[in-house]
Amino acid sequence: MKRIQPASALKSKKGKTAIIVILALAVIGLVLWLVLRPRPAAASLPVVEVSPVTTSDVNVYGEYAGRIRAQQFVEVRARVEGYLEKMFFEEGTHIDKGQTMFLIDRKVYKALAEKARAQLNKARSNALKAERDLARIRPLYEQNAASQLDLDNAEAAYESAKAEESVAAADLTQAELVLSYTTVTSPISGYVSERVADIGTLVGPGGKSLLATVVKSDTVLVDFSMTALDYLNSKNRDVNIGHKSESRQWEPYVTVTLADGSEYPLKGLVDFASPQVDPTTGTFSVRAEMPNPDHVLLPGEFTRVKVLKDVRTDAVEVPSKAIEIERGGAYIYVVRPDSIIERRFVETGPEAGNNIVIERGLSAGENIVTEGFHKLRHGMKVQPVIARPDTTSTTQL
Repeated sequence: MKRIQPASALKSKKGKTAIIVILALAVIGLVLWLVLRPRPAAASLPVVEVSPVTTSDVNVYGEYAGRIRAQQFVEVRARVEGYLEKMFFEEGTHIDKGQTMFLIDRKVYKALAEKARAQLNKARSNALKAERDLARIRPLYEQNAASQLDLDNAEAAYESAKAEESVAAADLTQAELVLSYTTVTSPISGYVSERVADIGTLVGPGGKSLLATVVKSDTVLVDFSMTALDYLNSKNRDVNIGHKSESRQWEPYVTVTLADGSEYPLKGLVDFASPQVDPTTGTFSVRAEMPNPDHVLLPGEFTRVKVLKDVRTDAVEVPSKAIEIERGGAYIYVVRPDSIIERRFVETGPEAGNNIVIERGLSAGENIVTEGFHKLRHGMKVQPVIARPDTTSTTQL
């Protein structure tokens, strides 16, 4: 006989089943949540751009304000007084050394030269007569036919006549020299300016003496000034500005800037430096000689002078942007092999373009931060990337 369960038992059994189902669903939901829940993002390291430190030969330049000067600038002046008669050149053209430029009225000076020549001829005649008289007296004296006084007088007359001949010869030389001054020639080869005196003008000592100027500018001189600190730094590097060195493999050459801002293609050499400093400016004068075959550089113009002051061999140089300057000095962020940042003090040297030479504190082969170092701290771990020199992309280390 089948036993019938009471209604309360059935209700209890259904409740337990529901609880089990609910618990199973809760467990399944918890598992699904644990599996599918969003995971927290891993902490990312700051990315910095680094460059390896290299060594190379660095040219150290200095820039100064300079002025072009002609190698020779000669004023042509009248050395004798007279009226200007002729001119034998075209203004602004090239003339050769010794070429006739002007002719001054020479009538008076020609007459003086002829007078001096006549005086010389007269003195020569007197000297010849005195020589003949002495030649006659000397044998007579030896034969006791003439006295000692006669011989002395004859010798004195001869010596006096010879002296007068010498004076007359000197007067003729001087007169001919003054006569030659009436023909004004160019003392050098170069380009002649416009004439200063017009034809018919009284020129010379009592009148206008300057006639024209001749400029030799195939080679020009560049004058500029350097500071006492430049001199001291050069001495510390055993570089004597303005002096050649047998041991030095380079020379302090100079380049200049043209009026349009371009660089003059030829280079000059520093050949002189003043031995003293101007106390009013704290600078000393330096001169360079520069070829100017096409006369592109004009005497008197101002220019920018760039001077090779030193050559650092195997120097450590870094980009200027990689250096942080503070009151305590200059710092560079170095990335160690374990990607830890080290804030390192360095001693900087001269600038070379966009780079700076590092005297102490950095070695070749180390990696330094060149971009993104403004939020870095000493001891921080970073993710360094190296910028390729030929592109803008980076390579992760």
